[in-house]
Amino acid sequence: MLPDLATVPPTSIRGRLLAHLPPVATLGPLLALFLAGAFFTSQTDRFLSGSNFSLILQQVMVVGVVAIGQTLVILTAGIDLSCGMLMSIGSIVMTKLAVDSEMNPYLAILCGLLVSTAFGFLNGALITRVKLPAFIVTLGTLNIAFAITQIYSKSQTVSGLPEALEFFGRTFRVGQTAVTYGTVLMLIMYLVAWFVLRDTAPGRHVYALGNNAEATRLMGIDTARMLLVVYTLAGFVYGIAALLLVARTGVGDPQAGQTDNLDSITAVVLGGTSLFGGRGNILGTLLGALIVGVFRNGLTLMGVASVYQILITGILVILAVTTDQLSRRKG
Repeated sequence: MLPDLATVPPTSIRGRLLAHLPPVATLGPLLALFLAGAFFTSQTDRFLSGSNFSLILQQVMVVGVVAIGQTLVILTAGIDLSCGMLMSIGSIVMTKLAVDSEMNPYLAILCGLLVSTAFGFLNGALITRVKLPAFIVTLGTLNIAFAITQIYSKSQTVSGLPEALEFFGRTFRVGQTAVTYGTVLMLIMYLVAWFVLRDTAPGRHVYALGNNAEATRLMGIDTARMLLVVYTLAGFVYGIAALLLVARTGVGDPQAGQTDNLDSITAVVLGGTSLFGGRGNILGTLLGALIVGVFRNGLTLMGVASVYQILITGILVILAVTTDQLSRRKG
């Protein structure tokens, strides 16, 4: 039997309603995504369709997965500038081994994942053992990974890929809409990351580390080991993004990934995760990636030049960081 609302204190009602609402950090991006969708729906008839929504998801699929690893790093008050290049080198290793060396494609995929993961481990080791700043370390590994990618591939695109590497670029039908398997994998990865960060002890430790590393250490948590695990796991995630990149483009492109570090940071910031660490929601990152995808897609349908899309993205990032900074001051 439901209680009579007239007999329930107003504060109790308000508390129950707030408990069922999404986190505040997620409401802002969700509202922004809704308003952007409503605006572009009013401007072009082609926006509001299942095929166009599927296209948007395909366009944000790769950056969306990269942004999962970037979110883990930023939650610890770090930054990863190397993510795009770690994805790129992973994709080149996969494709070169599968095509030029005629290696078993599944083994080639595993090698690509291991290379990206190894670079993530290197980032974490330099940050935790040598005590170098994350910005400097990842800037250095960005250049190292880029150089190795160009040398190994001889700056040549790899084509003629086996079917196993293109699987996640294939589609299946949901009604009249074609959906890629890569999109499904991205959404599953977000759900897993959301569960781990929200409902497990290691996930809560990541937030604690970003809030106050010294206090977390005094609680008996091995903060150095945790950082090493975070950067290593991020590298593994970039390897999965490499596989999705190869599946979507159908080639191994040594020039890929050069802007994905900034694109992933943009998605994280727009999603409400604080660049100062300790605050944020992984589902907000997905919304942030979708916001960028919706803006670029909608402006393209309206015939707006790509330079204005970059301009608007930059403005959105500044607004998101400004909002985060003001909220921290009020806190």
